[in-house]
Amino acid sequence: MNQSAICPRFEKAMNILSQRWTGLIIYQLLIGPQRFCNLESATTISARVLSERLKDLEHEGIIKREVFPETPVRIEYSLTKKGLALEPILKGIESWSQNWLEIEPVEE
Repeated sequence: MNQSAICPRFEKAMNILSQRWTGLIIYQLLIGPQRFCNLESATTISARVLSERLKDLEHEGIIKREVFPETPVRIEYSLTKKGLALEPILKGIESWSQNWLEIEPVEE
């Protein structure tokens, strides 16, 4: 296998997925199409950061933004085929975390 052909793609993939909140947004969209407010409340991401990440993911072809011409206008975000291909990776991380990570108790 030609190492130089794989490294830049792997690096790009890691740069995309390692951006803060990106994995959680994609994971949340595995459930199905969602509106901005649903993503915001499910992930506790600020509106500004969520908007930036959604634009980045749309630019990468991982999610699609669909505008419904209703009153008021409804916008939904969903995973593309490229985004859905990340499901086994995220499910693998989920499985690993269940087996190997402990949650620290929240101090009151």
